Amino acid sequence: MTPDPPPPTDTPDADGRGRPQLPAPPLPAPALSRLPLPGRALLGRLLSGRLFSGRLHDARTATAVGRLLGLAFAVCLVTGLISHYLQHPPAWAAGSLPTRPVWGYRLSQGLHVATGLAAIVLLLVKLWTVYPRLFAWPPVRGVRHGLERLSVAALVASAVLEVFTGLLNTVQWYPWPFGFVETHFALAWVASGSILLHVAVKAPEIRAHWTARSAGTLRLPAEDGPDRRSLLLGTAAAVGAVTLTTAGQSFTPLAALDLLGPRHPGRGPQGLPVNKTAAAAGIGPGPLPDWRLEVRGPAPYTLTLPQLRALPQTRARLPIACVEGWSAQATWSGVRIRDLLARAGAPPGAGLRVTSLETGGAYRVMEMGREHARDPLTLLALELDGQVLSPDHGYPARIIAPNRPGVLQTKWVTLLEVL
Repeated sequence: MTPDPPPPTDTPDADGRGRPQLPAPPLPAPALSRLPLPGRALLGRLLSGRLFSGRLHDARTATAVGRLLGLAFAVCLVTGLISHYLQHPPAWAAGSLPTRPVWGYRLSQGLHVATGLAAIVLLLVKLWTVYPRLFAWPPVRGVRHGLERLSVAALVASAVLEVFTGLLNTVQWYPWPFGFVETHFALAWVASGSILLHVAVKAPEIRAHWTARSAGTLRLPAEDGPDRRSLLLGTAAAVGAVTLTTAGQSFTPLAALDLLGPRHPGRGPQGLPVNKTAAAAGIGPGPLPDWRLEVRGPAPYTLTLPQLRALPQTRARLPIACVEGWSAQATWSGVRIRDLLARAGAPPGAGLRVTSLETGGAYRVMEMGREHARDPLTLLALELDGQVLSPDHGYPARIIAPNRPGVLQTKWVTLLEVL
């Protein structure tokens, strides 16, 4: 009597060559048998792992790519938190946000977007390496295995959503009904927690394949080594190509290679990109003869544009950096915010609320803490690179401040309120 064959397994050494062996799907169920023959065959190959019959679906390859992907997600998390808390400072951080270095947000957000784009390549390669395990059959073989599968499902879903919603944000396309900022922030924590849980569950396997000389890796077939190196070199080349053709939108030495970036640092009205035009904000293209700057405080006052221009003017060389990843340096001229607040009788620790002429938008009203309101480089700018602001850049007056997200550099300012 022939003994029953051992049950299939998806451990990395199931075939003695470090490749997962996945069981064939059961005989077609009634639902499966109703599929057309080509669809039935495709589903059978999908469930059995035979759809991708190439090598390198092994723990060593997955670990090598996973290290790079984990590093990319860590950089994205840290820089993303910097961006989020600069835009939405918590109560405990009020009045303590840094204004130096002036290029700080330009660096952190440029790094955030560049690393996020690189993470897309790494995530696709990582999913390819573990593809057979994602469709292992049966999907659950016990409580522990079920919890592991649940953690993998949360990891894959949150990671894919995080990187691809971030990609669409760079081109300002939002084909979903939910708010991007809140969802992106929440997914960052879900993805981070899923990664930590996955690493904890897979720690023995990761340890066995962490380096080329690890015990598990040494048991892999030697002939797979050149192919694995080719895959990793190809991945590095793809990451390099994506970075070189997009990073120029914030890292100006690479501006000439900015082929895929949605913005170019030298293109736009007055040589500077814009996200929202005056027309999109509901601002007329012509002069605004009735415009007044109203300043509310202990000693409120109102200024016309000629009166504002007659005040002492300050010039500052500052970058403007947007959450979408582009940034550019420019020279701004205008009146110091702290001088306008002092004229309104504001106390030394006062903050500021700024209101724009635009008819809508999440950032039509912006609040500024005392650290930026009192900084000598924070201006109500009237000129850009020696020219009067164009309508798309906020004519007649806009905010420009050091180390601050572009969405908070409010354009078409009409009201300042002392807080």
